[in-house]
Amino acid sequence: MSRILAIVLTSARIREDLKPTEGIDWITALRAPSIQQLVASGSLQMGLFDEKDLAEISDPAYPGERLIACKNPILAEERARKREDLLKATEKELAQVAAATQRAKRPLRGASAIGLRVGRVLGHFKMGKHFQIRIENNGFQYERDQKRIDDESALDGIYVIRTSVLPDQLSGSDTVRCYKRLSTVERAFRSTKTVDLKIRPVHHRLEKRVRAHVLLCMLAYYLEWHIRRLLAPLLFDDEDPTPKPSPVAPAERSTGALHKTHSKRTTDQLPVQSLQSLLADLATVKNRVQPRDTAAAAFDIITPPTPLQQRALQLLHVRL
Repeated sequence: MSRILAIVLTSARIREDLKPTEGIDWITALRAPSIQQLVASGSLQMGLFDEKDLAEISDPAYPGERLIACKNPILAEERARKREDLLKATEKELAQVAAATQRAKRPLRGASAIGLRVGRVLGHFKMGKHFQIRIENNGFQYERDQKRIDDESALDGIYVIRTSVLPDQLSGSDTVRCYKRLSTVERAFRSTKTVDLKIRPVHHRLEKRVRAHVLLCMLAYYLEWHIRRLLAPLLFDDEDPTPKPSPVAPAERSTGALHKTHSKRTTDQLPVQSLQSLLADLATVKNRVQPRDTAAAAFDIITPPTPLQQRALQLLHVRL
């Protein structure tokens, strides 16, 4: 039985590290230039998305692999909006540079000086590819490269999943779902490192120590995952996620989760918590007491739990 690795991988890593390894299948996503090549070769056609948001395609550049093309219209709208905002912001800054070359007092002169200012603007907004710039010693002209903008806009909301997993192991829809869980894994890794369990990075050189460190991180998240599921009624977490008709469609929160978010109250009228705040609250139930007489032994004292603490302990199946 093969293991499936869902991660952002380069073609070099797949070719050099994963393909020679037996028993490991992988799921990754193509970058924008590779998607553009699929369009240029005719393997990816926009008509595929006329009636559905997911389609499996093939291309000679990826022999023996599956390509699953997806289109998310909400993501397309968001990318188009962000691009237009960045284009307008770039034009505003470029207009200021152009005005500096025409001002009466100490105008900006010289192709090098003007180019430096223009390059700073384009580098800040990362929009250089979408503008045509003509710089002279006493000024410059700029305009949008509409063809490049249109070419990029045509791929808004489109992403392509690349995988070695066979169809009998994962369908196209399940492959997309598996890849989209990557964000959950990345969030879990950050959470175990810094947010909830605070397992800070430890720099190791020996292989056994590196493996042990990774194992501890995984066990910590495994514990956190179970705690979150049990305490979900008291957290902002979604207790009953709404099933999506398509893996490409954006996730939607359930009615109960939205109610908790707006009211800040649970169905038991208890205050909704974050996992961090709830764990901190539970930490006050058991207290270590050290008598003033240093010769006396320290002892633990259990304080009467509050209604919130009592409910959390019930959900965790913990008896004091």
